[in-house]
Amino acid sequence: MAWNKFPYPDKAYFYAGSALQENWARLHRGDCEPFPDDPRVQEAWRSYHAGDFGRAVEAGVACGMAGYNAANKAATVYATYLETDDEHKCSLLLEVAQRCEQQQEKTPTDINAWYLHAFALGRYSQSISVVKALAQGLGGKIKNSLTKALELEPRHADAHIALGAYHAEVIDKVGALVGGITYGVKKDTGKDLLETALKLNPDSAITRIEFANALVLMFGKAKMKDAERLYQEAAACVPMDAMERLDVEAAKAELAD
Repeated sequence: MAWNKFPYPDKAYFYAGSALQENWARLHRGDCEPFPDDPRVQEAWRSYHAGDFGRAVEAGVACGMAGYNAANKAATVYATYLETDDEHKCSLLLEVAQRCEQQQEKTPTDINAWYLHAFALGRYSQSISVVKALAQGLGGKIKNSLTKALELEPRHADAHIALGAYHAEVIDKVGALVGGITYGVKKDTGKDLLETALKLNPDSAITRIEFANALVLMFGKAKMKDAERLYQEAAACVPMDAMERLDVEAAKAELAD
């Protein structure tokens, strides 16, 4: 397939040589991905951070399961921000979910096999509509994978974000009462998860964006001022790589509307 280009190329996002390992802790504060030993997997991550998502997917998949997290994160970020064809977007996200399920079977202690499974299915659910996704039983899969990721790594900020967003989306679609009884979601739990994510990853634009969206979904106009402040903070974040730049630009676009 033809991959759309990352619209904000910047040399600062290419981590050549030892720069990748030197900046790894900050780049992966959100997902707690361990630094890979295999130089080919490192290259896949370099492509991902630089915004060459197509190359990152191809290089990651070519490395086998050791490269799946790089491929899966690249495909999901690309599908979220840069893929304009809905059919392509959905097929990319489902391919990620399938690869993650293979990992869950073979390498069940890989945190991001669980987190990226939920991330891809969450974005897929938003693409087809959350109501449809809940009817297809995807809600349970997403919640299960995020719970497993947090059991394996309680400091996984991105899993906290995603689980908080899950609570908010379900409450928004079915209401707090049905959501609580059927899906075990609560407004306070959602808010706590997002607050924890922000403490774990304080420089993150996407945490602020998801927090803002979740507050409005769960509490409506009462939290609109908080949401606006979070969006302003997100737009002012300094991006370290392509994904963070896309997050910052999304916050700026929301404020401009």
